[in-house]
Amino acid sequence: MSGAEYRGAGLDWVPLDAAQAFVDGDERRAAVLLARARDAQPAGSVAWAQLERLHGLTLIHMQREVEGTFALERADTLLDAAGMTRPDLEVLEWRAPGGPPER
Repeated sequence: MSGAEYRGAGLDWVPLDAAQAFVDGDERRAAVLLARARDAQPAGSVAWAQLERLHGLTLIHMQREVEGTFALERADTLLDAAGMTRPDLEVLEWRAPGGPPER
């Protein structure tokens, strides 16, 4: 599900500081903040899986494909089992103040 689609459902679960860091081009900080937020959730929960997926996508964006792919596998298994959609990186852009950057 894209950020625009998620926006209609609410993005409060996405850490604002992680979204801002990603939009500002600081992927490393975004990954750290997403991992911290993920670790604050019960392991195996939908909230954990959503944040793990964003963390994995951020790692892949930073060209850390192996770590990111493993994160996606963990997250997608849980999200699929719960019947939830898979968030993409646009979620971070939509969550940042002002919405996605102009392209």
